[in-house]
Amino acid sequence: MRTLRIWRTLLGVEKTVIEDVDLDVTSGTLIAQVRPIASMRNRCGTCHKRSPRYDGGVGRRRWRSLDAGTIQVQLEADAPRVSCRVHGVTVAAVPWARHQAGHTHHFDTQVAWLATQTSKTAITELMRIAWRTVGAIITRVWADTEKQYDQFAGLTRIGIDEISYKRGHKYLTCVVDHDSGRLVWASPGQDTANLTKFFDALGPERSAQITHVSADGAAWIAAVVAQKCPNAVRCADPFHVVKWATDALDEERRAAWNNARKAARTNETRRGRG
Repeated sequence: MRTLRIWRTLLGVEKTVIEDVDLDVTSGTLIAQVRPIASMRNRCGTCHKRSPRYDGGVGRRRWRSLDAGTIQVQLEADAPRVSCRVHGVTVAAVPWARHQAGHTHHFDTQVAWLATQTSKTAITELMRIAWRTVGAIITRVWADTEKQYDQFAGLTRIGIDEISYKRGHKYLTCVVDHDSGRLVWASPGQDTANLTKFFDALGPERSAQITHVSADGAAWIAAVVAQKCPNAVRCADPFHVVKWATDALDEERRAAWNNARKAARTNETRRGRG
C-alpha cells in the first residue's frame, strides 16, 4: 500500500486510487491501474454532477500521462457511463483527465506550456504525439483557462495586423496588447466582418477605453476602428512606415534610372545624326 501511495505522488494524480503498476515489456510502457475515489465516481463528464450509473461503457480505456524518463506512462481504468439529467447518457468523469480527452491533466498542461515556448514540430518530437494532437490539447486547455482569465483586461493600446500562412493563401487577423506585448485575439480571415468580431467580443464599454490603435494602411481596418472606437488615436506601425519609405525610395531610384537611360539613348541618337 505504501508503494502505491508513492506511485500516486509520482504520477501526479489526485482523488485517485492506484490499484497496481506494471511494465508492459512488449511495448515498453508503464501501465498504472487506477480508479477514482468513492466521492468522484458516477459523475457527469461535462457538469461533474453525481448521476445514476447507466452501464459499464465499452470496457477499460487508457490515458497517456507524462513520461517517466524515456518510458511512456499510461493510466488504465474502467470507463462506465452515467445518465445525466442535463447532458443525457455520457461517459463518467475521471479526476485525472478532462472529459473525452486521451491525456491526463499534467500531460495537457505540459504540452500547452511548450506551445508558448517552442514550435509544434519540437513538441511532437519531445512529447511523442501527433501534430493534430497538439492543437486538440491547446484547444481544450484554453477552453478551461478562458473561464478564469480575462484576456481583454486593461486594454488601452492595441495593434492590429494580418499574417499569412499556407504560402500566403490564408490569413489570420491578430490583435496584440502594446503594453504587455502579448497576443490577445486572433481569428482566420482578413476583412471587416472578421475584425468586427473582436470589437463585439470586447464590448462597447471596453472599446471606448482604447486610446491608441496601430495598424497598416488597410482600409478595412481603418473603417472598423473608426466605427468601434472613434476616439482612439490611429497610428502607423514602424514596420509599415519603413516599408512604405523603402518602397518609395525604390520607385524613385527606378524612375531616375529610367530617365537617365532615356537621356543617354537620346544623346547617342543625336551624335549619330550629327
